[in-house]
Amino acid sequence: MKTTLSAMALVLSATAAMADDTVTIEFAYPYSHLFDVTYEAMMPAFKQAHPNIEVKFRATYESYEDGTNTILREAVSGNLPDVTMQGLNRQQILVEKGIAKSLEPFIAKEANFAKEGYHDAMLSLSTFDGDVHGLPFSVSLPVGYYNMDILTEAGVDKLPTTWDEVIGACETMKANGVDNPIFWGWSITGNWFMQALLWSQDKAIVEDGRVKLDTPEALAALEQMQEIFTKCDMQNLEWKAALSSFSAGEIGMMFWSTSALGAVERSQGDFELVTGPFPGMGETPKGLPAGGNAALFTSTSEDPKVQEAAWAWLKFITSGEGAAEVAKTTGYMPPNKAANEVILADFYEQNPNKQTAVDQLPLLRDWLAYPGDNGLAITQVIYDGIERIVTGDATDMKELQEELVEEVNDLLPTS
Repeated sequence: MKTTLSAMALVLSATAAMADDTVTIEFAYPYSHLFDVTYEAMMPAFKQAHPNIEVKFRATYESYEDGTNTILREAVSGNLPDVTMQGLNRQQILVEKGIAKSLEPFIAKEANFAKEGYHDAMLSLSTFDGDVHGLPFSVSLPVGYYNMDILTEAGVDKLPTTWDEVIGACETMKANGVDNPIFWGWSITGNWFMQALLWSQDKAIVEDGRVKLDTPEALAALEQMQEIFTKCDMQNLEWKAALSSFSAGEIGMMFWSTSALGAVERSQGDFELVTGPFPGMGETPKGLPAGGNAALFTSTSEDPKVQEAAWAWLKFITSGEGAAEVAKTTGYMPPNKAANEVILADFYEQNPNKQTAVDQLPLLRDWLAYPGDNGLAITQVIYDGIERIVTGDATDMKELQEELVEEVNDLLPTS
């Protein structure tokens, strides 16, 4: 009995010591419907490698804009998470305000850091003033999703490569009884599709600190959207409802981020799904904006153990092993050389719908943030303008362009 009690005491002592060694960190990320399954897939390997680190997941952000607004509020209230996922176009404001910390002190302690896949081309997405402030977690590009059963039955025999061909496919489907031929993702975060139409024409939406909405390319983008919305009779669906409707087999064509592919496939009805490259304005796009997010270190803890635990988590989820789960569970591409070249060597060959975005990587351009503290407000102004096209409240695109230019210029920094 003494031996048994002594052994039990040792076990309890060891358990207590392990509990004392446990470090808890807090983590926040967007889009639970896309990423919950990703983090669930990652956790067993992380816990095996780091049994004494507990990751406390905060409530997910609704969108990248919500994520940035939340972090800005939490910085004021002193309630920041240790690690946050933020949109690639929302990092700069957090760096400028000192909320996102430099990762250089952690990187300096790592042996052969570049060998894990974090080469310069990837780190540049999150590098500001020469310092790495985030590790890219996922990269997406816009693609077309096609319900081949609807298209074939309606007499559309090839995937469109231009928006004129998309409109032609819409008209063919409507003539053959398809009520809802298209959803075009105008409402996607960060005016991403507006930037996609501008980059398609090789035009950046921000140049020299100014938002370039007064250009012929910007007018062409507005006119292109109007043609798609009106000639396709697009229903003004909330984006989650649109993704659900497409997954249920009710929409013929959907243009959205490749990021949703995993979610669509998991809820897909009984139809053939094919993805295709993002169509262009009369020709193949000359560029497309890189969507996605990066992991940022925002911990305010001065405890070295918490800091190291936060770095261990941040490093793991963006590593080759972690990034591979991103590709497997979503449609995002992992911006990690080790994931793409080693772990996922045969993955894209076996998953051609996920290969579509990879084939478009040569078109990758920056997803641009709007200058100054009013960047989120500018995003909302452009969003509201596009919504007016969708609802039919705006019919004169030149007039709308002039209104947007005036409103956005009022929000830009004066110096």
